[in-house]
Amino acid sequence: MLVEFIPQLTTVAVIAIFMAISPGADFVMITRNSIFYNRKTGLFSALGISIAIWLHVAYSVAGLAVIISSSVLLFSIIKYCGAAYLIYMGYKTLRANTDLDIGHSQGSMSAKSAFRIGFITNALNPKTTVFFLSIFTQVVDSETPILMQILFGAIISLAHLAWFSCVAIFLTQPRLLSAFKQGKNVIEKVVGGVLVAFGLKIAVQTG
Repeated sequence: MLVEFIPQLTTVAVIAIFMAISPGADFVMITRNSIFYNRKTGLFSALGISIAIWLHVAYSVAGLAVIISSSVLLFSIIKYCGAAYLIYMGYKTLRANTDLDIGHSQGSMSAKSAFRIGFITNALNPKTTVFFLSIFTQVVDSETPILMQILFGAIISLAHLAWFSCVAIFLTQPRLLSAFKQGKNVIEKVVGGVLVAFGLKIAVQTG
């Protein structure tokens, strides 16, 4: 049975990879948590993003993706909550403690908090909702078994976990952290500003 779905699996895998690596709120949040805290924080945030993917998988498999995307009220709630969260996190970054020791603030954020940030960032991202709508309407059809749809979700989730884990590990290399530390104040302003910009962009988008 798996053989006949190889074209769909390949399509989903390719789209999942490009979705994961495309610049967006998830990437900026992983960058923020990895640089300003530590590798562990970045990795737990990556895990939060990958688990949030399953939330999108769940409502897509249940057939709710179309309802959410077609309901102005529901989609607007997701959009504005996501925008507000990004703006809030951006503001916090802009107002960060200037004494924070980049890459060495062990224990400054718990694993639970790091996971929650990653989860909320992805769960409230309206672009992810639209992405899953396209996957589950263009790639998945009435003949696609539920187990196969769950496998699609697993591929997307693992692609995000792998990519953002690599980002967290790369950004927390000692040499990079040393360089980041020299320009800490500038990096804080850039990362915070980008998060706020993403939030504002989501808020003003009409579709």
